[in-house]
Parts: sequence; structure tokens; C-alpha cells
Amino acid sequence: MNARPRVVVTRRLPPKVESALAERFDVERSKDDRPLGAGGIQRAMERADGLLATLGDRITAEVLSANPRRTRIIANFGAGTDHIDLEAARAYGITVTKTPDALTGDTADLTIALMLAALRRTGEGERELRAGRWGGWRPTHLLGRRASGLTLGVIGLGRIGLAVCQRAARGFEMRVLGTSRTRPDETVLAAAGVEWRETVEAVLAESDVVSLHVPGTPETIGMLNARRIALMKPGAVLINTARGGWPTSRRSLPPCTPAISRGSDSMSTRMSR
Repeated sequence: MNARPRVVVTRRLPPKVESALAERFDVERSKDDRPLGAGGIQRAMERADGLLATLGDRITAEVLSANPRRTRIIANFGAGTDHIDLEAARAYGITVTKTPDALTGDTADLTIALMLAALRRTGEGERELRAGRWGGWRPTHLLGRRASGLTLGVIGLGRIGLAVCQRAARGFEMRVLGTSRTRPDETVLAAAGVEWRETVEAVLAESDVVSLHVPGTPETIGMLNARRIALMKPGAVLINTARGGWPTSRRSLPPCTPAISRGSDSMSTRMSR
């Protein structure tokens, strides 16, 4: 009987996933749930037939050049592959897979959560409470805005962008504007409650909240430059849950309030110029 293929899993995964892997493969799980780093990934590729990686694993051409190298497939736990050098993987005969659609609803939910937290200022209130600075309720303290009646602008109408549009239009009675590199069919726009705009500039100028859902490509990196940012309304909210590099340079932002978090793939900022 042939030995089962050996798979190295770089991070801890949900129990059901780990159980399913154990039924099919000889699995080496992460012991401390910390990134392996370049050297650790290379050593894993020396002994494993497959590598189950996550978006936190930077798999560069240098990492893939490991010799000896046993790995023939990298299965990515996520929809994006910008952290993997696909050209190098192809050159070394390594197959790379991903999980499209798996996180569409989840990312859309988190986008709405960031929007509500920025509008209702819940992050500020939580930090105040945890720091022991809560002084009791008063009518104007941390007074936010209701989502209903505001205009949401979505830049990038792929699966996630359209899912956000549907949630905002149906769940919060928001007016929703959208633009994208490719215009969806009218039936798709209507089903998501989207009013089409031809340009990014038009969306920015009309929206109270702007949500970015563009891929990380040379065309989108830095797409929100200072000129475009200046078109946004004072007090507008900018949310980025897009995969890939940040589509605007932090230097392009006017004075603003970080409403939720500043992370590599999720951010909400409230303009305060």
C-alpha cells in the first residue's frame, strides 16, 4: 500500500478542515500557529508533497527556488494569490490553487460592519470604555450617523462589491452607486440596487461612504491619488477591504480620523478636512 501524500499546513485551520485533511493525507500541522517565514516554508517544501498556505505566507521566487524541493502543489486558503509568485511557481512546475467565492459573503459582511462602526463610532466608544474614560450617556457624545438615507459608492463591482451593494440597499435602505472596469448587465445592477456611474470621480463626489473592491494590480495600486481623494465629501467614510496592495497612498489622504483599524487588507477612515 502506497504511503499517503504528505501535506504541511502553515497555520491552524478550523477543526472540520483539519479533520478532513487528516482523513486524506499525512498532515503536519502548525504547532504554535505562527508564520513559518521564508526559511520555514522552504524546509516544508523539502519534505512535503503539498503545502496548504494562507495569505500571510509570502511565497516568493526565492522561496520557491528551494533545492531539494518535493512540493508539487500549493493550495491557498483564500481567494487571492498576490502573495505567491505565480510565474515562478509555473516555471518550477508547481500547481497553485485557490478558493474563489468561499469568502464573498464573509467579506461583504465585514465591509458592512466597518461601515456601521465608522458611522456609529462604535470603535471609539469601545476604546473609551476599555480605557476607563466612559463618563455616562449624554445626548451629543460620540453622536454618529444612521446609514439609512446615505449614499454608498462601491468601486469594483465583482462578487464581493455586488454583495455589499445588496446588503446596503436592501438591509439599510441606502442609495448605492457603483463603477467598475467592466459594466455588469442591467439585470445584475438592478438586482443589487446599484445606480451605475461611468467614472470613479463621479462615485467619489456623490457618496457619503466609499467602499473599495478592486484587485491588486499595477493599474489599481495608488488609484486613489490626492486629486481623487479631494473630490470626497468632508466627513465621508472610506473603507478598504480589497485584496492586494493598498489602492491609495497614505500620503494622498487629507487629515482624517482612523475610525476602525489600519491593517494590510481592511481599513476604514473618516475624512475630516
